Amino acid sequence: QKLAERAISQQDVRDVLMKRERIREYTDDKPFPSALFLGYVSRKPLHVVAACDETNRQAFVITAYEPSLDIFEADYRTKRKL
Repeated sequence: QKLAERAISQQDVRDVLMKRERIREYTDDKPFPSALFLGYVSRKPLHVVAACDETNRQAFVITAYEPSLDIFEADYRTKRKL
């Protein structure tokens, strides 16, 4: 539902995850470690946070959003220092 509200397709999310440009890891997340991925869809940046259950070979999308330059540097990888 949130993806639709943000005009992000499931295919866009899959594309970002398949490119595997991991920019941050959250190894302490429970029940599975997660990571922040960066990709570009129609030349627009897209962040996807996903967790992976290695044992059952399943991925869980937690969120996806277009990163803001108010929060991230122009590389969309680095958080701005407040």
